[in-house]
Order: sequence, then C-alpha cells, then structure tokens
Amino acid sequence: MNLNQYGYHQFFEKAFKEKNNDVLLPGRVIEEHGKYFKVVTDLGLLQAELMGKYKHGLDSGMIPAVGDFVALEKLPNEKKGIIETVLPRKSKFSRKVSGDETVEQVIAANFDTVFIFSSLNQNYNLRRIERYLVLAWESGAIPVVILSKSDLCDDVEEKVYEVRNSAPGVDVCAVSALTGDGLEQVKEYFKPGKTVALLGSSGVGKSTLVNRLAGKEVLKVKEVRAQDDRGRHTTTHRELVLLPNGSMVVDTPGMREVSLWQGSDGVDETFSDIETLAQNCRFKDCKHLTEPGCAVRAAIEEGTLDEKRFKNYIKLKKEAAYVEAKNQQRLRNEQKRRGKELAKFTKYKNKEIW
Repeated sequence: MNLNQYGYHQFFEKAFKEKNNDVLLPGRVIEEHGKYFKVVTDLGLLQAELMGKYKHGLDSGMIPAVGDFVALEKLPNEKKGIIETVLPRKSKFSRKVSGDETVEQVIAANFDTVFIFSSLNQNYNLRRIERYLVLAWESGAIPVVILSKSDLCDDVEEKVYEVRNSAPGVDVCAVSALTGDGLEQVKEYFKPGKTVALLGSSGVGKSTLVNRLAGKEVLKVKEVRAQDDRGRHTTTHRELVLLPNGSMVVDTPGMREVSLWQGSDGVDETFSDIETLAQNCRFKDCKHLTEPGCAVRAAIEEGTLDEKRFKNYIKLKKEAAYVEAKNQQRLRNEQKRRGKELAKFTKYKNKEIW
C-alpha cells in the first residue's frame, strides 16, 4: 500500500516532518466510525483511535475527519495505531452541529473539488443548492453542481440555466447514470491523485454516478422510495474510496440539516451578483428594503433578480452573522477560562516558592 496514491504530497510531507519524532508515521483517514478510524499508511491499513488529549477538551474542529492526513504511532505487532495529531488541511467542509450548541463539525478534508448533488425530480431545490454553495466556497475547494437523473426531467436546459444564474462562476453538469448523458463532462474532475467530495441528500444518485464512472460497484446503492423520491442512507458513515484510475471520492451520508459555519465569505461568493448590485446603491448601508436609489430593489422590480434568491441571500447573511457572533463569544469565554486557570496556577506556584 502506497500513501502517495492517496494524495500524500509535498505539502503534507513537509508538515509531517515538522511533527515527526522517528516513532510516528503519516497516514490518511479513509473511514470514520465514532471514536475509531481506518487509516491508510505505507505499512498497510490500520484501525486507529485518538490520543487522550483529543478525548479531553481539544477543539472539535481539529478532531480527525475523513480525508485528513494524520501523524500516528503504530502499536507493536498489531494492525492498530494511535493518532497523535492532525496535519494542516488544504480544504475542509464544515457545518455547525445540530441543535443550539455552536460547535464545528468537519465533514471532510483535503479535497480538490466539491460535487453538490441535486436530482432533477422532487429533490430539486434551488435554495438548498445555494446553501450548499455557501459552505462549498468556504471549504477552500472548487464547487461543481451536479444535476443528476436528467432522464427524469423534461426541462433539463431550463433547470441548468436556472442553477447557473444562482451559481455565478460555478460549473453545472446535468447527468444521467442511466443513459450516460453528461458523464464525459464529469469525468474531467476525476484525475489521479485528486479528491472529489460528494454532498447532497439521500437518493440523489451520488453512489450510482461514481459506480458508473468507475465501471464497477465501489459504493453501495439502494433504491429510492417511489412515492417521494427519497432514499435511505446507503452511506452510513463517511468514507474515502480510491477509484481504479487513481482518483478518490469522499462519500457522505445524506444531510437533512446543513447549518452554516463561518459562512460570510461563502455568502458573498455565492451571491456575488447581489453583492455587485449593492455597490450601486445610493447609500453604502442600504438594507435593500425601502431605501431610495436601491439598485437591488430595482433589479427585483425589473425582473433581472429573483426575489426568492434575494430573500435567501438575506436569510443566509443573517445566519452567518449570528454564527460568527456566537463563535466570537465562545472564544472570549474560552480565553476567560484559560486566564482564570493560569491565574490559579500562578498563585499556587507562588505559594510553593514561599
């Protein structure tokens, strides 16, 4: 087994050498199962778990995710290891965990392209695509929208046009794993050493498309329900799969809830058309509601900007600002806690001296 096949190159090698103490070896996380991880190394596939510091208070954003490169220690005479650290990431797809807690959940890391899937049936939802795009732009990788099951749609070109208007600068591919339409365009992203992350709801055809491209079943597939086009979670855990041509995919379970995590830049990128319009408003602090000389409202009234798109922009903008404020408060609380611990420790040491 060769780790270089799994995308281990100079960027990660340099980071690993800075961490190495002649006991550790580099590896890439290819599966996540709660507290256990499957890690590919030059010594083979290891089942690894985290060092104690990861289990007690480490920033959740640095818990290993599928696609991460890690430094780990192999246990003697066992196919097991202990992960000591996560190497710096080139990209990551994060969301806020479900519920009220403001905690980052990293879904996948170190991918080159994000495929955002939406099938052209009842699953099709332009507003959901825009939300995924915000997170994709924040990841540091290149987003691509995949409109799957094009054989089930009578107005494919209209849907592609609609998505392109909502995804400035993003490639949009309409594909059918059944007929093969659009597959040649998608193949261009699967190059040796490159990693593609697959995101989307259950039943949108992520696994079917990859199997068709690979020429064999590398990801499990289940049928969707006919009454609502929803699929059961074929992928029950996140995993990275090496394809026959040397490219890799990160498959993820369908996500019902996609909450933003530090999405302000992603919102600006996804809605760059609205941001550009806003620069022509009469007032710099224009809220685009009833202010005179508002270029955004003018575009809505002229029909060149969809009001539903604008409302989603405002919604995501508010959500990103709220999460950012919560993050700042969390950091202040953490700094305050550490300050108290340091003061307590200093007081204790001074007592020892005297």
